[in-house]
Amino acid sequence: MRTFVDDIAGHAARHPGRVALSTPDGDLRYAELAARVETLAGALHARGARPETVCAVALDRGADAVAAVAAVVRTGAAFLTLDVDQPPARLAALVRSGGADLLLTTSALAARLELPVPGPPVLVDRPAPDAAAAPPAGPDPDTLAYVSHTSGSTGEPSAVLVEHRGLDSYLRFTAREFGLGPETVALQVAPLGYDASIRDTFAPLLAGGRVVVLPRADVLRPGPFGAAVRSHGVNTLLSTTPSFLSFLAGQPDAAGLLAGVRLVLSSGESLRPFLTAGGRSLIAGELVNQYGPTECTMTSTRYRVPAVPDTGADLVGTPIDGVVVRLLDDALAPVAEGAVGEVCIGGNGVARGYRGRPGRTAELFVPDPLGPPGSRLYRTGDLAAAGPDGLRYLGRTDRQVKIRGHRADPAEVEGVLLAHPQVAGAVVAAESDDQGRVFLVAHVAGALAGTTDAALRTHLGSALPPHLMPRRFVRHTHLPTTRSGKTDRRALSGSGGAR
Repeated sequence: MRTFVDDIAGHAARHPGRVALSTPDGDLRYAELAARVETLAGALHARGARPETVCAVALDRGADAVAAVAAVVRTGAAFLTLDVDQPPARLAALVRSGGADLLLTTSALAARLELPVPGPPVLVDRPAPDAAAAPPAGPDPDTLAYVSHTSGSTGEPSAVLVEHRGLDSYLRFTAREFGLGPETVALQVAPLGYDASIRDTFAPLLAGGRVVVLPRADVLRPGPFGAAVRSHGVNTLLSTTPSFLSFLAGQPDAAGLLAGVRLVLSSGESLRPFLTAGGRSLIAGELVNQYGPTECTMTSTRYRVPAVPDTGADLVGTPIDGVVVRLLDDALAPVAEGAVGEVCIGGNGVARGYRGRPGRTAELFVPDPLGPPGSRLYRTGDLAAAGPDGLRYLGRTDRQVKIRGHRADPAEVEGVLLAHPQVAGAVVAAESDDQGRVFLVAHVAGALAGTTDAALRTHLGSALPPHLMPRRFVRHTHLPTTRSGKTDRRALSGSGGAR
């Protein structure tokens, strides 16, 4: 099949001098990017990269990271991108659960991270003497394209297996639906290691556009962000979260920060707080609210937010091309028109399942009772109702929440807290501030008199990414229990003082 890497090569052949990437180190043209991809693909192929091989990519943001991911796809293998700023223990867990067979990194990062990947790494900063030509044929649609992770209740992240069919269909939909092309200048916002960065980077490149890649610290600060938008002529933001938009909206020169941006795609959490605060007026161009889980290749529905939005509902719109969305009850039967049901997603984007978790895969990836033979649905655990503008999101059936665009299971934080020698009990709850932003509160019990909050944060930080860090720790002599002896989570809801 044809992949986005073939499109990059096509642009390089037709327009070799067109700029593909703008970085602090300068511009990289399409011909240079394509050549770098071929070189890395040859090195990977020589080391055994084949269909179903999982290649971990541990690189700093920049041209090398973009070329490395494309090179993995060029060999027909699957990529697992890592955010190298996360704790090494967390990265090691991702590599283990993702089943990485090869590591693509630099000599310095290889020494610092010491990731448990078999064999010596393929180093982008050291030419490989045994490099060979990459295979001429593209991957089959049903082979593995990438591995992404979601927060899990076991303490280990869950590895989601996404196939080339889903990835290719989604990237081409994004380019087509939103008119991406040679005039597109997109700022890479999402961090590496999260599937949103795939959309950020490769939808514009597939369309022949330009991607601006800057250090993450610069992207997240309003001054450098606005300077980047102005100096590079950024007109497209494909992976913003409502929290980030709300942060920008709170700046004195909020409208100026987004001046010239004609397309903003937002996803990952509720857009309602941003809209309720009047944020829509700050975006002169198109604002699109997207919805979809990692298990369904990033995005399943979209909603174009009008200039005067409806702030009374959390609207996530209608299915994208090739995707089926059904609202079903517990027996997987369709709910009545207008009634609340569980969002179940089918079609091109449905992932293969979770690596190494057949029971969980069978529980959530189920046969589609209304579809053709062999079709499947992913049970999201999200609740919604259908209306004239598409789906109206109504919450979860479980404890999962969205924090700054990342799916978070409080049970994962509880598991790490309970590994601390002084913590005898832990309950992590989600709360919201007066602007609707979700954060975590950790309720802990045990012999904690000599253990500071800073020490607990250090313990958590050794294993968890920043978005899973509780904002507060509430200490209890004993955690309250129900009559059956289970922890009484309701009694802890909104609790702010020690007991």
